Amino acid sequence: MNWKNLLSAQRSGQKPQPATEPSRSAFEQDYDRIIFSHPFRKLQDKTQVHPLPEYDFVHTRLTHSLEVSSVGRSLGKRVGEVILQRHADLKSEYSLFDFGAIVSAASLAHDLGNPPFGHAGEDSISDFFKHHPVGLSLQQKVNEAQWADLIQFEGNAQGFRILNKNQYGLKLTFATLGAFTKYPCPAFYPDRNKKKRSQKKFGFFQSESRIFTEVASTLKLLPVVENVYERHPLAYLVEAADDICYSIIDLEDACNLGLVSYEEAKSLFENILTHNKSKLGKLEELASKQEKIGFLRALAIGDLMDECSTLFLDSELEILEGKFNSALADLCPSKEALKEIIDISVDKIYRARQVVEIEAAGHKVLPGLLEEFLQVGISMLEKKKSRKHENLSLLLPEDILLNIKQATDYYTVARYIIDFVSGLTDRYAISLFKKIKGFAV
Repeated sequence: MNWKNLLSAQRSGQKPQPATEPSRSAFEQDYDRIIFSHPFRKLQDKTQVHPLPEYDFVHTRLTHSLEVSSVGRSLGKRVGEVILQRHADLKSEYSLFDFGAIVSAASLAHDLGNPPFGHAGEDSISDFFKHHPVGLSLQQKVNEAQWADLIQFEGNAQGFRILNKNQYGLKLTFATLGAFTKYPCPAFYPDRNKKKRSQKKFGFFQSESRIFTEVASTLKLLPVVENVYERHPLAYLVEAADDICYSIIDLEDACNLGLVSYEEAKSLFENILTHNKSKLGKLEELASKQEKIGFLRALAIGDLMDECSTLFLDSELEILEGKFNSALADLCPSKEALKEIIDISVDKIYRARQVVEIEAAGHKVLPGLLEEFLQVGISMLEKKKSRKHENLSLLLPEDILLNIKQATDYYTVARYIIDFVSGLTDRYAISLFKKIKGFAV
């Protein structure tokens, strides 16, 4: 792979445009399109770790995405500055700010496809098609690749779908779409090697296969087999920004909520610090534990950004040749300290009672919504009349309803119903479930 192709400002369905303009680059436009989009605003009421938080300092998907985007921008600029020195031919068209803008935009969008109730929501949607009679009824009505999509709901693939809704969506540049796609392969890939980082999950559904092929072809991503590719190099920086933020900031939230003591959190953060250890003396100048833990979080993120950007640059050739096979956070010098934080998080944060209780509710709410609305979609496709289904159809958003009316197959109908249910916020999903099931009127 080469950077000239990888930094393509091409957008689907449009003529090629220059990446850099006097006031705002194509990649900065990507960022603006995402942050003003409706799916992005919904992240303010979607679970990060602590569902339906009662405290204003706990992170939601929205604040998490903004923070990941900020870290991503810094990583991109640090890496871009050196790459431009190494590849002088790029300097006439690109700046370090372009690298920062691409990674920042892709990072901002990285959680757009996540359903209500976090990872429990993903599992509950998948389980609906594996086990529920209504979901299972579609198995004989779709092809094998489409069925693989339905029984494996994947937030990354749903995010790619949102960005390219009805083939075009937000019309982001291919560079940003490439950096966004951590797993450039489909769900139906029997030979997928999950030990290979880029194939651990999948990044697009059959419904978006054509657009991803166009993106990969333009960027000249390295092909593995048909419709399976090596990662865009900047996807490693998007992944690193996410890994840094969720591990570090989840610990900060847990400390503020009293799930982890300040002393334990302080020790875990100090294990990461190398470059910034000399600044620890300033802790004594801070009055509250919340300020102190915030200061430690900032120092830890700074050191991890240094480590991950250095590792990326040291591995540039290997990454461009498609031979790199790990998350940067898994190989950086602080990998053991990060692993210890994640182990503590699993034990004390992700399995906390209030987290588990709400996740358990998600396993009831999302299948309940899918059961009702998928039957609505099937009735419309099969031209069957039902007063109940006609009433429920009025609860669907106008665009979803219009798309279902125009659909000609079961897979497409299912995709639009999943779009609706997975796009709900946590609170609205619970409220709608209660109403249509008769628990609240």
